[in-house]
Amino acid sequence: MPTVPSPQTILDRVRRDVERNALRARNGIKLAAGIDRPGVGQSPKDVVWQRGRCQLWHYRNADVRYAPPLLVVFSLISRSYILDLTPGNSFLEQVLAAGFDVYMIDWGEPDERDAHNRLEDYVDDYIPAAVDRVLELSGCDEVNLFGYCFGGDLALLYAAHHPDAPLRSLTVLATPVDFTQMGPMADLFRVGGLEVDEVVGEDGNVPPSVVVQGFKTLTPTAEVTRYVTLWERLWNDEYVAAYQAMTGWSDDHVPFPGAAARETVRMLVRDNGMVTDKLVVGGDPVHLRDITAPFLTVRANRDHIVPPDASAPLIDLVGSEDKHELRLDAGHMGLVVGRTAARTTVPTILDFLRRRSEEVA
Repeated sequence: MPTVPSPQTILDRVRRDVERNALRARNGIKLAAGIDRPGVGQSPKDVVWQRGRCQLWHYRNADVRYAPPLLVVFSLISRSYILDLTPGNSFLEQVLAAGFDVYMIDWGEPDERDAHNRLEDYVDDYIPAAVDRVLELSGCDEVNLFGYCFGGDLALLYAAHHPDAPLRSLTVLATPVDFTQMGPMADLFRVGGLEVDEVVGEDGNVPPSVVVQGFKTLTPTAEVTRYVTLWERLWNDEYVAAYQAMTGWSDDHVPFPGAAARETVRMLVRDNGMVTDKLVVGGDPVHLRDITAPFLTVRANRDHIVPPDASAPLIDLVGSEDKHELRLDAGHMGLVVGRTAARTTVPTILDFLRRRSEEVA
């Protein structure tokens, strides 16, 4: 026979549910009013170089134990604070604590002055200038390069077009190369489909709203699911804070420079240039096989933004002899924030970097 709960057990459950409902009401009001939003991107840093809206950030670290420095190339269409989400849940915070000297290229918020920026402007101008500044400040003659999402594509194009670049290593995370596997958002722009000029705004760039809506088409039921989960855990202050930070970032994009968007659609989406070896940068044919730096690619099995099949071919495309792949049971954001990041992603990346770095006094 089933066990009958004691009166005390029933009373404790009722009290717990009442307390949780009260907390749900309180946190629900805070969410709706936008009160007590967690601070993001709080690791101390300095702007050490700037060109237009682009800035090079140097993160402060009084305990640098490895060289050369790590230079992060972020995506063109998202806010970079996902890598430094909140204290205690920050990818960069862990890298700094491990003793690395860290810099990051943040593209800022493009406006009409950036509408004519092509991919080659980022690959042949911004990134090389940032590398030179890092070398100048650090006194090193090489950098460890790290690219996140579409920033990984920029890093790949840079390394391939500049085979003599001063790279100690190259790491890319959640980086697409087979754009035939990128789902509905890429399919919209295939030959005979939507044209970039049909979605550009008055400033000549693709508006953030278009990017956000495109990502939402990848998981049409996600909005409902996340609200159901939120209601179940709305009483938990820690969960609510993490929810605010992560969903805030997922809805927080920047304009995609018009010329770069057109080139991305033509060369990466329609020609699938990474896989078909039809890449051209600055008028020059570019081949991923020309990348020879020690290489690590990190990808996720449950990534709905960069599906596993979109990132899978990369390990075979680069020419590096010293190359490695890490495939994790995580989602797109789960690679850099949360338990999977803290327990697996970051330690693996740190181990890869340490083996290719020197200890400094």
